[in-house]
Amino acid sequence: MGSAKKNTNAARKARIEEMRRAEAARERRNRILTIGASVAVVTALVVGGVVLVRSQSDGSGKKDSASDAKGSAGDSGHFTTGKDGVRVWSGNLSRNHVSTTVNYPMHPPVGGNHNPVWLNCNGDVYTSPVKDENAVHALEHGAVWVTYTAKASKADVATLAAKVKQTPYSLMSPYTNQSGAIELTAWGHQLTVKSASDPAVNTFFSTYVQGKQTPEPGASCTGGTMK
Repeated sequence: MGSAKKNTNAARKARIEEMRRAEAARERRNRILTIGASVAVVTALVVGGVVLVRSQSDGSGKKDSASDAKGSAGDSGHFTTGKDGVRVWSGNLSRNHVSTTVNYPMHPPVGGNHNPVWLNCNGDVYTSPVKDENAVHALEHGAVWVTYTAKASKADVATLAAKVKQTPYSLMSPYTNQSGAIELTAWGHQLTVKSASDPAVNTFFSTYVQGKQTPEPGASCTGGTMK
């Protein structure tokens, strides 16, 4: 009788121990599943964030490419003329590098999207028209660009050329589709003068050669392109 009772107790203890082991195993599995699920959630969030950032980056890149393809200057605004006669562009002047021809809203352009290579502007005088996109990059470096049409006198052209040659961060070239015979242009600023002897010429140079309007002061005016 006593032996049977002992056997029953032993069996019960064995079953209890087996149930405890099973419960412990179940808890371990649950912990593993919980941890695995948490890791999966975190991984999904991280991957989702990376994809979102890349998507946004790609989106902005596509926007730039679209702008590039359309040849947009990326500019918005208008000119406001000051008492000194200088026209100041009131609005946004984009500064993206593009490889296409750009349709500028003003001529000569005072800023906007431009070619990655600047036009040399270390007192360079060009006798043939230059590309707007390279010249605008020179303006970004703080150069003053002197342009003239066939209406400008030979004497004025010679006087202005001499001044440019003596002035680092300046350049000069003929320009066909501008309103005045002689135009002086800096980033965001432009002035029409009737002759090289106009005192406003010296004032414009002293104010805007590497002036406060310069987006990239001190950037090189050599090592670019010469056409």
